[in-house]
Amino acid sequence: MAVKAQIRTCLLQTLSSPVPDAHSTASQVIAKVAGIELPQKQWPELIGSLLSNIHQVPAHVKQATLETLGYLCEEVSPDVVDQDQVNKILTAVVQGMNAEEGNNDVRLAATRALYNALGFAQANFNNDMERDFIMRVVCEATQSPEVKIRQAAFECLVSISSTYYEKLAPYIQDIFNITAKAVKEDVEPVALQAIEFWSSICDEEIDILEDYGGDFTADSDVPCYYFIKQALPALVPMLLETLLKQEEDQDQDEGAWNLAMAGGTCLGLVARTVGDDIVPLVMPFIQENISKPDWRQREAATYAFGSILEGPSPDKLTPLVNVALNFMLSALTKDPNSHVKDTTAWTLGRIFEFLHGSTVETPIITPANCQLIITVLLQAMKDAPNVAEKACGALYFLAQGYEDMGASSPLTPYFQEIVQSLLTVTHREDAGESRLRTAAYETLNEVVRCSTDETAPMVLQLAPIIMTELHQTLEGQKLSSDEREKQSELQGLLCGCLQVIIQKLGALEPTKFVFMQYADQIMNLFLRVFACRNATVHEEAMLAIGALAYATGPDFAKYMPEFYKYLEMGLQNFEEYQVCAVTVGVVGDVCRALEDKILPYCDGIMTQLLKDLSSNQLHRSVKPPIFSCLGDIALAIGENFEKYLMYAMPMLQSAAELSAHTSGADDEMIEYTNLLRNGILEAYSGIFQGFKNSPKTQLLIPYAPHILQFLDSIYMEKDMDDVVMKTAIGVLGDLADTLGSNAGSLIQQSLSSKEFLNECLSSDDHLIKESAEWAKLAITRAISV
Repeated sequence: MAVKAQIRTCLLQTLSSPVPDAHSTASQVIAKVAGIELPQKQWPELIGSLLSNIHQVPAHVKQATLETLGYLCEEVSPDVVDQDQVNKILTAVVQGMNAEEGNNDVRLAATRALYNALGFAQANFNNDMERDFIMRVVCEATQSPEVKIRQAAFECLVSISSTYYEKLAPYIQDIFNITAKAVKEDVEPVALQAIEFWSSICDEEIDILEDYGGDFTADSDVPCYYFIKQALPALVPMLLETLLKQEEDQDQDEGAWNLAMAGGTCLGLVARTVGDDIVPLVMPFIQENISKPDWRQREAATYAFGSILEGPSPDKLTPLVNVALNFMLSALTKDPNSHVKDTTAWTLGRIFEFLHGSTVETPIITPANCQLIITVLLQAMKDAPNVAEKACGALYFLAQGYEDMGASSPLTPYFQEIVQSLLTVTHREDAGESRLRTAAYETLNEVVRCSTDETAPMVLQLAPIIMTELHQTLEGQKLSSDEREKQSELQGLLCGCLQVIIQKLGALEPTKFVFMQYADQIMNLFLRVFACRNATVHEEAMLAIGALAYATGPDFAKYMPEFYKYLEMGLQNFEEYQVCAVTVGVVGDVCRALEDKILPYCDGIMTQLLKDLSSNQLHRSVKPPIFSCLGDIALAIGENFEKYLMYAMPMLQSAAELSAHTSGADDEMIEYTNLLRNGILEAYSGIFQGFKNSPKTQLLIPYAPHILQFLDSIYMEKDMDDVVMKTAIGVLGDLADTLGSNAGSLIQQSLSSKEFLNECLSSDDHLIKESAEWAKLAITRAISV
């Protein structure tokens, strides 16, 4: 204890050191210590001694103390500090921000501290007088002569906009004036925060309106204040003005963020917040600038158009897009300026993403313009890397829009040419710039994924090409770590591409037969990829192997001796839990392919899965798929699952108990709980179906009461989603179907089986209804025996 006290004293003394590095490090250390001690009710005098420092004369002591209070608020959660101390901290901080405070370092430290302390100020924001005072001081600080203080003050406003949205109404007009002035006149870092304030308000209103849907009446108490709708006539012109502030080289730099980009992003959020209302405010700006000689005006007009395509209704946008489309296609080939081309290609991508597809009533892409669109995009893919990358993106959404078209896709006649152009892009000398190579492969995958049966023979020709490319990345040359990372990325993309090819060709009998001649080589390539030990590539190769197992069926057995060790490695990979999750999914694919041929590997797999389930190091998102995987194994090996029952059932049982009760959980937790329940139910379903018609079904009887109790309790909670509902009613049917008369009486005694069945029978969801009708038959049979 003496040592602790000594350390604390030294830290507080160092806070008064005139050496900037010393006092600023001390303030971070004190906050870290507080983060450990305050929740345990230790060092109770800390905040008091910090506050007594505030009145000290040397400015650097004041500054260091305010910094410490700021860090402290970042480290500890609001419930650790009692309200009386919160009030004192806020008073000290707000006084430090005041314009009377002559020292700018102190004002800056105070403004930054307020940013961290806002989460503590709930009670203070509920009090009108205190809130008015805090808001006044923050707004005054946005006018400070010191740039960093103005920036920090706007950061506080952004944080207030999301934390205390419902308290902003009295101040919104003043804030608009302050932000508009900053956007027009201030330096970029300050102006960016001023725009961020409005983006943040949009985020809040989009969330509120999504939560409540369109079904509320004007007088209901929806907590939306429609700030954006009210500010529209002034806000939109302000944002359009920023679009003309582009930087000369903004397209080349991936991480670039400037006024024009922030303005366009905010404009896009405004469009999502107010929908159709934004269109008449933006169209005059577009019409006025789209043909101007200055590239900045043409680019700004195009950017404005692209930004408002998500939000307004297709009815409102389609006529405008039909007018603009030819103009844009011509700009993409003929505009002399690379920025304009870049933004035009991006805008075309947004048109295809939001206004093209099986759900859109009036098609934008017609037999008349389809060829021109493809010709222009393929031409643009030869342009500078940044333009080519956006053109690939546009082609991606163009292909995706035809995904549900069934037999004939307008892209079919151009398939060969599109694939050839994309492959050419991947071999460009400069494909490493602007994510171009990645974009080309992602687009190639999408084009193959959304292609029709007609083009399958061409996909077959693509297979050996991609295999060769993957083979080349595996040839052992010594690489620098930077090159190795690029190579891993390329391997991942090629595995992804092979996955899509396997799925496409494996689904059709004629191509499947020819494709099988490649299976050995492909599997061999994947095994070599695993030897490279890189998490992202592992994930892609695993997914591709899952597709291969599905396509080859029982023949996959010959790969198991080689593949098994990598399967085991994936299941043991706690650190890169996505790899673990994908591997669990592949175990399911392999079970479906091999059925009881998987038996020799089951001991190892089951041991690993049970280890995963009982580990608290494994990310929770992997647990639901592991449970459904147990069901896949049981389905595959049937009554041979007997020896695992004594291990698997208790695990399922304890997980089921945990997931049955969710009162007081937040949305995210409820969503996870539903995933977990679905996994558990899929396991039960697989086990019952696996044992069906076997003399060993009586082994399952002891578990039936608990399963029915689980079904009762999740039915009573009333928070299961449709997926769980369908699986749950299926399990009730499986229970009756497998156990027959042994289950009949139990089901009759169960609290809610009858209500649950009736609810599912009258469901609007035809899948739930179908499962319920099957379950009803099974239950009737079980009871009448």
